Amino acid sequence: MIVVKDAKFLTSATKLADCPHPDLMEVVFLGRSNVGKSTFINLILGKNLAKSSSTPGKTQLINFFTSIWERKEPDSQIISFRFVDLPGFGYAKVSKEIKKKWEDNLWEFLSKRVSVKLFVHLIDARHTELEIDNYVNEALENILRNDQRILNIYTKFDKLNKSQQHLFYQKGRVVASNNDKIIDKRYGGKTKIQEIILNGVLGIGTD
Repeated sequence: MIVVKDAKFLTSATKLADCPHPDLMEVVFLGRSNVGKSTFINLILGKNLAKSSSTPGKTQLINFFTSIWERKEPDSQIISFRFVDLPGFGYAKVSKEIKKKWEDNLWEFLSKRVSVKLFVHLIDARHTELEIDNYVNEALENILRNDQRILNIYTKFDKLNKSQQHLFYQKGRVVASNNDKIIDKRYGGKTKIQEIILNGVLGIGTD
């Protein structure tokens, strides 16, 4: 059993040089605008900390949240790490100049931030083969270090019909709906989202 003991907003940054000292393990959340990233983060932490913008492309900050978790079994273990909420990509109504600067800053962070242990790429279950998502997956694979993992989670699963959901079950994909449920056959079926995330950060059961 895993309990989120504490979670709070730490700070925001626009580029790598402005980020907090990399003294804690970090999990990075990234995905297209409107994929449900803020909702997903708040669900995991049990607090309304991550804020979503009503205008895609408006938020250009890298947001950091501190988090203290307790794993109660088999022995009590306290684990501290950070959540990192990246700006959504695939946005519109942003000038080319701003977009290039923004993307340069984000990829510098993704490729050089030494404390990142897990990349959580959120993908809309209704649109699984978009070029932008495929590009992000490929780019992450190219920069991945031996101590890092990528976890693709398909959001908005409850928006699919039963036939579409069955296809996800067959492929054993990790999916999440707008409640505290996640499905991953590697973890024996339905488990808590927190367990998936923590195991990914610690490098347990992700290969």
